[in-house]
Amino acid sequence: MASLLAFADYWWSWADLLVRWLHVIAGIAWIGASFYFIALDNHLKPRAGADELAGEAWEIHGGGFYRVEKYRVAPRALPEPLYWFKWEAYTTWLSGFALLIVVYYAHASTFLVDRTVADLSTHEAIALSIAGLVVAWLVYDGLCRVLGRVPLALAAALLGFIALAAWGAGRLFAARAAYIEVGAMIGTMMVGNVFFVIIPAHWELIRAKQQGREPDARWNARAKLRSVHNNYLTLPVVFAMLSNHFAFTYAHTHAWLILVVLMVLGAWTRHYFNLRHRGRNAWWILVTAAAGVVALAVLIRPGGGGNVAASGPPPSFAQVQAIVQQRCSPCHSMHPSQPGYSAPPLDIRFDTGTEIEQQAGLIAQMAVHTDAMPPGNVTNMTPAERSTLARWLATR
Repeated sequence: MASLLAFADYWWSWADLLVRWLHVIAGIAWIGASFYFIALDNHLKPRAGADELAGEAWEIHGGGFYRVEKYRVAPRALPEPLYWFKWEAYTTWLSGFALLIVVYYAHASTFLVDRTVADLSTHEAIALSIAGLVVAWLVYDGLCRVLGRVPLALAAALLGFIALAAWGAGRLFAARAAYIEVGAMIGTMMVGNVFFVIIPAHWELIRAKQQGREPDARWNARAKLRSVHNNYLTLPVVFAMLSNHFAFTYAHTHAWLILVVLMVLGAWTRHYFNLRHRGRNAWWILVTAAAGVVALAVLIRPGGGGNVAASGPPPSFAQVQAIVQQRCSPCHSMHPSQPGYSAPPLDIRFDTGTEIEQQAGLIAQMAVHTDAMPPGNVTNMTPAERSTLARWLATR
């Protein structure tokens, strides 16, 4: 039986690797296209005697010159071939959802559910996660339809919704999963823009030309608006997807607020580059974004008050070792006993006292300054046990 589980874990790990690789590749292609086309639009200059053109841009790359033209609505005749940019978005979302299944839904009791946060069954947690993706698109699309003509009001409403989603996810899911859920919700908004708005607008323009009708410029404007939204959401969603490497953010007491602040700073930074492509060097945007990051880092530093108090008499090392072996070694052992693990994550082991001593800094970061470990508190480490670890670390 043990060998069968190890065999299944091995091939499941390969599925994780391949889907994650595909997700990264597709995401790079999608974000790269978004960055390029928004920059191209901002670089366009009017061309004399070409009223049908929105503008043109000269570019140099890869040893050659390029001349790019954009039509205000559509060319007089449909060109052949016409290249589309949609599969990058679809593949990114599909591979991302597959990752949710492989990592979080298949191991929901470890990575998605934390019963110290919310007493959910694995099926309830998975259903809530999927429902969150659907709700994200419906709310976002509704806001766009109601407030689309008032950009600042729409931005404020969207920020409020994302903040509410971050707060809610933090009260439903395990800490790391909460950030991933919010990132997946934003990613769903973005791919919804492509699938439900941008590509249908493109098809409407094409059908108008095929039927000999004058294309309606409102379709261009609608697709362009959602494309700009996606551009500003890229850096926030990228941070959410990278966040599982940084427990000092997602496992902090105020994790939801940290997520919102970093997402705002990401969108703010993106605004700097969009302005720069228009010829405006608003350097103060980068300065304020950098200042915001530094201020946040200072405010959430472990020395500024971790999750656990370290007051009280120092424990014996035997007490510390007993806690680590009961709460940490089920995963971090040469032979893990926790279901779903055939090898210690990141090859970190706590089988011996020497290994525990060597990893003291990691224990402090992941189990004392934050509650990141055990994941989803799957082994039920208590606050008293974390306090014991804190008092031990304070004597080193």
